[in-house]
Amino acid sequence: MDIKSKLMQKNGLMAMTLAKEFLSMEEGDRILTVAQISEKYKTARGTIQAALKFLQEYGAIVLEPRGHLGTFINKISYEKLLEISDIKTIVGVMPLPYSKGYEGLATGLYNTLSATSFNISLAYMRGANNRVQALKEERYDFVVMSKLAAEYYINNGEDIEIVLGFDPHSYVNEHIVIFKNKEDKEIKDGMNVGIDYSSIDHEILSLHQCEGKNVNYVSMIYSQILNKILSGEIDAAIWNKDDIKDNDKKFNYYSIRNEKFNYADTEAVIVVNKNNEYLTKLLKKFLDKDQILDIQKKVVNEEIIPNY
Repeated sequence: MDIKSKLMQKNGLMAMTLAKEFLSMEEGDRILTVAQISEKYKTARGTIQAALKFLQEYGAIVLEPRGHLGTFINKISYEKLLEISDIKTIVGVMPLPYSKGYEGLATGLYNTLSATSFNISLAYMRGANNRVQALKEERYDFVVMSKLAAEYYINNGEDIEIVLGFDPHSYVNEHIVIFKNKEDKEIKDGMNVGIDYSSIDHEILSLHQCEGKNVNYVSMIYSQILNKILSGEIDAAIWNKDDIKDNDKKFNYYSIRNEKFNYADTEAVIVVNKNNEYLTKLLKKFLDKDQILDIQKKVVNEEIIPNY
């Protein structure tokens, strides 16, 4: 009987569950007792014992009983645990990599996870609203967004959580207000202001900057904003300063008021479904914040070529 057939049996299904749990552990870690695992998963002790035996016989783990101290992991094979748990690829989704900062973040995530036993795939999708919806539909395992957006969704009852936060300016360097006219220094009554409602960041920042002003909001895709400014269809909009530098165009702009948000709009975070406990543990274990930020910096400084 091959491994797939064995995993379809009762003991095999529990072995798959335990394999996912062991993926977040290391050699030297103490595991729960059979009684504790039985209680956790509401499963007979005999089934737990058979599943542990299967994992050991397959070479996924080697357990070492130490009397009253408990049972410890002596050796662990993440490759075999992945095979048993049926996790073929971890798929994340992030913004379209239209700036060097995003390219660097994508490269950092891809290179860091690819260096482990996991197959990693990154997809790209415009708008945090769309990415959160895709996460809820379980089309992706994790989402990259700003801390500002993540906290908004969490505070509004979305069943998601932040697994890892990066530093300020890791998502975007700075948001600015960009103007059509070079004489303008602030948003004024009567202006047409571009806004992308699919991006909760853009919506929150736009509404905050226009607070107390009588403006006309013009709905559009974020990537259309520069062209709409150049054509004169809108007078102002929130924009990522990185894109001004990357596009090497001269525009009239000023930095947004950010004291309210404490630069949460500039910090990248990794978000997962709250009920996906094993994936939360996995990402916390294998995502190296410092390494990812170092790779991002090197991509931005053109020291390495983006790879994602």
